[in-house]
Amino acid sequence: MHQAAVTIDPAFRIGPADRRLFGSFVEHMGRCVYGGVFEPDHPAADPLGLRTDVLDLTRELGVSVVRYPGGNFVSGYRWEDGVGPVADRPRRLDLAWKTIETNRFGLDEFMAWARLADVEPMMAVNLGTRGVQEACDLLEYTNHPGGTQLSDLRRRHGAEQPYGVRLWCLGNELDGPWQVGHKTADEYGRLAAETARAMKLIDPSISLVACGSSNRDMPTFAAWEATVLEHTYQHVDYISLHNYYDPSDGDRASLLASAVGMDAFINEVIATADHVGAKLRQPRKLKLSFDEWNVWYQARLQADLDRRGWVQAPALIEDDFTSVDAVVVGDLLITLLRHADRVGVACQAQLANVIAPIRTRNGGPAWRQSIFHPFALTARYARGTVLRTEPTGPTYDTAKYGPAPVLATVAVLDEESDELTVFAVNRGDTDLALDLDLRALTGRAGSGATTAGPTGLGHLVLDAGADPDATNTAEHPDRVVPRELETPTVDGGRCAVRLPAVSWNVLRFAGRP
Repeated sequence: MHQAAVTIDPAFRIGPADRRLFGSFVEHMGRCVYGGVFEPDHPAADPLGLRTDVLDLTRELGVSVVRYPGGNFVSGYRWEDGVGPVADRPRRLDLAWKTIETNRFGLDEFMAWARLADVEPMMAVNLGTRGVQEACDLLEYTNHPGGTQLSDLRRRHGAEQPYGVRLWCLGNELDGPWQVGHKTADEYGRLAAETARAMKLIDPSISLVACGSSNRDMPTFAAWEATVLEHTYQHVDYISLHNYYDPSDGDRASLLASAVGMDAFINEVIATADHVGAKLRQPRKLKLSFDEWNVWYQARLQADLDRRGWVQAPALIEDDFTSVDAVVVGDLLITLLRHADRVGVACQAQLANVIAPIRTRNGGPAWRQSIFHPFALTARYARGTVLRTEPTGPTYDTAKYGPAPVLATVAVLDEESDELTVFAVNRGDTDLALDLDLRALTGRAGSGATTAGPTGLGHLVLDAGADPDATNTAEHPDRVVPRELETPTVDGGRCAVRLPAVSWNVLRFAGRP
């Protein structure tokens, strides 16, 4: 059995666990919208056509913010198509995913869904085929109280009060040659800066996200960020990151170390943004919006696109996630928390059906995929202040990332409830004995006497060692679920726990009893 250790100290603070780190993404792609969040003929549909079973699962998942309507889809989208009487809405060709878009679900329906799901909307504007004026028009329709053509149009459509959207993406992946309206960094940077200035004239309270690279492997990565930020640094609040982690090659060792790549990506974008900030003499530190991330079997996408013509809402990249994928997703969430001082928004892509934690059948059930559980548990327990941890332990070899740590950890201290949660992943193929040093959490009572220190509350685990390829299905929706292990025992401020092979763990303690 491998041995590892980690010390937890409340003085080693990274920053607050922003609720916006637990975001998701709804795009007009595949069956994410039609047959996912929206299916008027479904037995569980409400009067608006929204699937209440998916709404229930969204709330259970703990989603805080949802990015909409894309994604690649937004780069050819006319937002006006999705408002007003449904019977008057046009059918369009969606060039991004080679589908027919009916526009039965649009901006007003999404805002109604977001309100019922209790999530914050994050809107994207089309800077692929459109520009400054169209972005301003959308913002006026969405956020202006009334007394203008577009704000009064929203009111006639039934929304008397403005939607008050605070987060806005300035386009999507414009560095990608696959994107409708693909641009050079200079072209995009100039357009994004002009759009940002105009939008903040309409509503100075909004926060804006400039497009970073589509992924870390883009040939223009880092140079794209540097050029775009030289145009936009003073006008935006975030730079975006997108990256997916692909199990298709069967290299499980590298897949389990995906968070090593995410960590490097985040650090590289921070370094680039800070370089530009220094060059421009800007004291403000730009935040990051990791608004597309997930495990994705990407090799399947082109086959899905090639085998059909123009259709409505086809099943597209509806990946069945394994128990190993769930461990990887939990590890990626640990990495996002470890950068809570700079990553202010994160969105797992996507919410329903399309590489999603929630799966559905048209007219049938909805169920939780394996990756649902680490997200839901992290959103539930990662409340408070993120603490820096520097575990010591063994490494293992990976083809993609070289020597990778077997153990990754992060801790979150909720000072209101006085509870500590340690998230830990064992990437190795054998059990790991972990020594937790919690002595710094010993508090002092009001009389000045030293308290006994923390006590264990529970140990939840998602492990993939016994059945790495297990998946949840409509017929067997609970094959991969968290299980309870023995409650950790703390003796003299120290705790010894066993982390099963290939596992993601949630260790909970009462901080200062």
